[in-house]
Amino acid sequence: MTTQPPTKRWQVSRRQFLIGIGAGTATLAVGLAASAPALKREAQLTINQAFLNGEAPSSETPKAPFIWFEIHADNRAFLYIPKMEMGQGIHTTLAQVAADELELDWERVTVRQPDIRHGFDPGLLFTFGSTSTTSLYQPIREVSATLREMLRQEAIQQLGTTADALTLDKGTFKHGETVLTYGEIIANKQGEWDIPEDPAPLKDARNFRYIGQSVKRVDFKEKLTGRAIYGFDARAEGMLYGAIARPPRYQATLTRASEGTAKTLPGVVAVVIQEGFAGVVATTRRQAYAALDALELTWEGGSEMSQAELETFMRFDDRTDGVLIQREGNPNEAFQAGATLTAEYFTPMAVHAHLEPQAALAEIVNGQYIITTSTQSPEISQQSVAKGLGIEVDQVQVIPTFIGGGFGRKTGTDVALEAARLAQVVNRPVHVGWNRTEEMLYGYRRPPTINILRAQLSEDNELVAVDHMLSSSDTLFAEGIGLPRFSQNILGADPLSASGSQLIYNIPHRAVTYHHRRLPIPTAYWRGLGSFANTFAIETFMDEIAHALQVDPLEFRLRYLPEGEIGERIKTALETVRQASNWGQSMPSGMGRGLAIAYDRKTVVALVMTVQVEGEKIRARQAWCAIDPGLVVNPDGAASQVQGQIVMGLSSALMEEQVIENGLATDSNFNTYPLITLRDTPTIEVFPLKSSDVPTGGLGEPVIGTVPAAVSNAVFAVTGQRLRRMPFNLARL
Repeated sequence: MTTQPPTKRWQVSRRQFLIGIGAGTATLAVGLAASAPALKREAQLTINQAFLNGEAPSSETPKAPFIWFEIHADNRAFLYIPKMEMGQGIHTTLAQVAADELELDWERVTVRQPDIRHGFDPGLLFTFGSTSTTSLYQPIREVSATLREMLRQEAIQQLGTTADALTLDKGTFKHGETVLTYGEIIANKQGEWDIPEDPAPLKDARNFRYIGQSVKRVDFKEKLTGRAIYGFDARAEGMLYGAIARPPRYQATLTRASEGTAKTLPGVVAVVIQEGFAGVVATTRRQAYAALDALELTWEGGSEMSQAELETFMRFDDRTDGVLIQREGNPNEAFQAGATLTAEYFTPMAVHAHLEPQAALAEIVNGQYIITTSTQSPEISQQSVAKGLGIEVDQVQVIPTFIGGGFGRKTGTDVALEAARLAQVVNRPVHVGWNRTEEMLYGYRRPPTINILRAQLSEDNELVAVDHMLSSSDTLFAEGIGLPRFSQNILGADPLSASGSQLIYNIPHRAVTYHHRRLPIPTAYWRGLGSFANTFAIETFMDEIAHALQVDPLEFRLRYLPEGEIGERIKTALETVRQASNWGQSMPSGMGRGLAIAYDRKTVVALVMTVQVEGEKIRARQAWCAIDPGLVVNPDGAASQVQGQIVMGLSSALMEEQVIENGLATDSNFNTYPLITLRDTPTIEVFPLKSSDVPTGGLGEPVIGTVPAAVSNAVFAVTGQRLRRMPFNLARL
């Protein structure tokens, strides 16, 4: 099914277009001025609405011009893509959009990470929530189209011809036997550029060259040759290394500290003791960490919570402290006689397990703090450093690097402030890079979640009501990287922890109530946000209802599809995986299939998973996943995102759980926190679907919540036992 693209809410105007001359007169720099309305449209919505409906948020108008493209005299195009590249391929995807509309030669396109030299507004650089493509697809196309038509008009002038007599291919205009490249046009330009009054026409989708195609990743060469710079790679002349003392319990306070014998140890340059903070600066990282043990520190207070207490704390008995976030029909009346089915699901805390821990280099240059770090949000890092040091925000500049895995954790600002504090004292560049133990123990983690669902079935076996109650901890309200705490009094629910909890099925009566629990343990963003836990619960419960009604799980979902376009898209996805997986065929002994769907970040997902149960071992064997984000810009990139989510979701569903004892996590490395290996990774087939001529949804997160549900439902098909607690453990049953 193909739908019409949504009405454009963004259009570049002559007033917003920005042209500058780069290094020499033969370089043209092009971008936007600072009043693009697309970047403030979400400020008109409440935060709950924006996140629960999958919109790309922006809280204020940009403060600085944007420079997105540079075209040089040799016809090389340099694109400064205003999103962080953390392995998801977003630089390639957005470069495809620009190169297609601008008619560039892909082999002559170079993508660079934006930095302070190009004046990007930090808010635009926030890479989060699978919104990069949907938020920038239209602006990049329109800026590219405007530049293309400006170059066309200049080519007409320089060649003394008409538009009809020109052909354009890969950044080169042809007029008979005469050719003129973009670079030559720019080099020959006399006087000011003429910016057209009217919007430039966009290419017809039928003429796309790169959009919708798989192309070579723009970052592979740098990464494969080791030239890519990550946070841990940042270096400066005269650089020192820092290490920070960590508390023995969460929320413990450093009340007394002295340098002890640390200053006498080899390589130690300085011991830094400030209120609630102690660190060491040394000539090597090993020396800095070794000196921490020689500090004399007294910690007081802090949490003594253990796992059993945590799970009790997360519980709720009724709606008295809950916030209603969805209501259709009259669910209270529907449940007056009690519920036909009730089930409870538990999702534990989990770490991000990214390859690169936190790392930052802090330098002080002419009174400016220059922070080079792997971060998903340069703006949050900038504000954190300024606040922590008591300086103005414009005294801090953040240079983002490539990110060696983020999954939400690189939104954190801990390491940037730590490096800046140490650099402030020694007045030399200081690099702080967390080790794995610090990352596992002191980084924030996915919040735990309890979901309780109940259903009411009619006498003629129809589903008439579903009530969904859940509790979770901080995500959007996380200290230092989320909204101020007072905002919870306004919003009630944490909209990110609640994401994926809405009931999309066409059920007459339905309600969702959210209960917030503030833990003394740091929790925040994790891939998929709340949709990992909430989709698991909803889609497993839908299977339980289907079984109670004695209806095939796929047919059950078709029966209760939402009305309208979303329902049609889900139907297409379901029929795709039905056919691909041969759904309904008999399975060998010990094998079973499970199904789950999602509508998240405005993307439709349908997943079928085949699992094998051998004794107490659950092993995923094959997965078929249909995805519909509207338009897929890069099929290979989309497939990689889906495959990554399935593998990460399986690892978390089958193995991962962070446990708390006496106020601190028990796992300090991967020897006690196992991850899935290639041996246990299934064969994965991905089926991109097109329902629009533009990308309407994200691809980095919507699949992950369907994974544990599909596995749980598949295990039930084999064993008849329901898995309602992750990580899945048949022995526990």
